[in-house]
Amino acid sequence: MDKLLNDVLDAHGGLENWSKVTKVTAMVSLHGPFWEARGWPDVYMSQTVVLDPHHEHITFAPFTATDRMSVLDVWPERVKITDLRGNVIEERANPRASFPAPFEPAITPWNAIQVAYFTSAAVWNYLTAPFVFARPDVVAHEIAPWIEGEETWRRLAVTFPEAIANHNADQVFYYDDTFMLRRMDYSPDVTGKPPVAHYAYDHKSFDGFVFPTRRLVHLHDPEGVADHGFAPIAIDVTSVKLD
Repeated sequence: MDKLLNDVLDAHGGLENWSKVTKVTAMVSLHGPFWEARGWPDVYMSQTVVLDPHHEHITFAPFTATDRMSVLDVWPERVKITDLRGNVIEERANPRASFPAPFEPAITPWNAIQVAYFTSAAVWNYLTAPFVFARPDVVAHEIAPWIEGEETWRRLAVTFPEAIANHNADQVFYYDDTFMLRRMDYSPDVTGKPPVAHYAYDHKSFDGFVFPTRRLVHLHDPEGVADHGFAPIAIDVTSVKLD
């Protein structure tokens, strides 16, 4: 295993401890102009998120109505919108293929299935990192460091397989000298592959594992410098419970 990855895993609670976790429950809110432009301005306020940490299964509730929830499963990929008893209201296999193209950030609308797929795949990966990097089908290795102001952040280049629904296959993760995540770069396929610089703040420990509790999504220029003046997406985590 890459030495940097090993240190990051240890700093976040340890891979052996993570292997014993069977369920993660988080209280999460996602907001920002990105959701309004998709046609769903308040859809992700005050969500209860429940996920399987080892297989990509995640639910959000309430989703689009107080008595509904979304469910993402992968391999094969399928999104369902159900009532709280599990009765299916709407579902789609291979939801990634349904996204409209070209994508115009300010005006392209998404339907509920598309919103659920994009967010569910993203948040599953956010809440399982860095432990998902240790999967045998994920490749992670250290690359050249990055200077951010007066700090030097070490970086992991991570390549995800098709078996993991994610923004895109190749991503970069930045860590400070305490091995905490400070930034991640990716280019979501379904939004036209924009150069995203996603920053992580306010790390807290929950049941022995460390999670950022504040995230801001920006764009970066060709040199990698982020535009901190605009954040289309913000993510706040109020609590995390691990069973």
